[in-house]
Amino acid sequence: MLKAGIVGLPNVGKSTLFNALTRSRKAEAANYPFCTIDPNVGVVTVPDERLAVLQKIAKTNVVIPAAIEFVDIAGLVAGASKGEGLGNQFLANIREVDAIVQVVRCFEDPDVVHTMGAVDPVRDIEVITTELILADLDAVTKRMSKTQKSAKSGDKEAIIELALLQKLEPHLNASKTANTLDSTPEEKALMKLFQLLTAKPVLFACNVAESDLATAEANPFVQQVAEFVRTHHDAAYVPISAKIESELIDLTAEDAKAFLLDLGVSDSGVSSLIRGTYQLLGLQTYFTAGEKEVRAWTIVKGWKAPQAAGVIHTDFESGFIKAEIVGYEDLARLGSTAAAREVGKYRLEGKEYVFKDGDVALFRFNN
Repeated sequence: MLKAGIVGLPNVGKSTLFNALTRSRKAEAANYPFCTIDPNVGVVTVPDERLAVLQKIAKTNVVIPAAIEFVDIAGLVAGASKGEGLGNQFLANIREVDAIVQVVRCFEDPDVVHTMGAVDPVRDIEVITTELILADLDAVTKRMSKTQKSAKSGDKEAIIELALLQKLEPHLNASKTANTLDSTPEEKALMKLFQLLTAKPVLFACNVAESDLATAEANPFVQQVAEFVRTHHDAAYVPISAKIESELIDLTAEDAKAFLLDLGVSDSGVSSLIRGTYQLLGLQTYFTAGEKEVRAWTIVKGWKAPQAAGVIHTDFESGFIKAEIVGYEDLARLGSTAAAREVGKYRLEGKEYVFKDGDVALFRFNN
């Protein structure tokens, strides 16, 4: 299962958000730095309204949603790349995740101290980004010194690798993240071997006060983040209120909905954040639907039919014959696979078929 790491400066609401995402109180949330020392890990279900529709069509009581893993990582401080605070541990933990959700404080609260004295979300983003860039620059420099020896001896792979490292070094030195480097698909694939922190996709979570959620886009802090991440990170942002969502943990679904409506919103932003992270990881969903269960299966965008079948069982991939496919929109509109078959929307696909988000599938395979 792919992992997204929740990062940020101390006291920005990371652990509160983690508890909200995982509907738990696993992470200690307190008003002092380094409250989280060891990373907390939680599996989070991906909200998907399509499951309820498929459940009615399949007439089943069992529904299994897609899921992703979130890791709550210790707060970072300036100097982390040189081991300040819990820097070494922070960098090691973030290296293990596949994407980053950076929580940015966008609320004023005199009772919650800010480790840098005042709320300034752009400065906070720059502090974290700078530390990650410095760590990457150190890694690139060390790798270059090792690769140069092999490149000089005529090793073709080393020559290609060195060329990319020499392209990366000035880019990082200009305080630019690795994921904004103008690179070819081949270079992007090679860059993954370097395990660079700033090569990971990033989503920014703007943590706003409870009173600001209904008008979050008008919040000046959120507006600053929106402009900055579009310009410098080519990334998306999601306004959330971790405090509100943490208050919903112990409520029933009905009471939670009523609570949010009283605040003028239908969601605290956490559902949007989960879906955004799912997409950030390059994932999409296909479904199986029958009397036994309706289930969402997670695959990587671009996977072909045998690979998609393999997430159910390796035998499905190795013995793949055909996939019976109907698109979710067609199935929802027509109401049954029989009706979809009658109008030609239920079809057979072979090994080269690239699965689409929302495909409803049944696999034929040899044992």
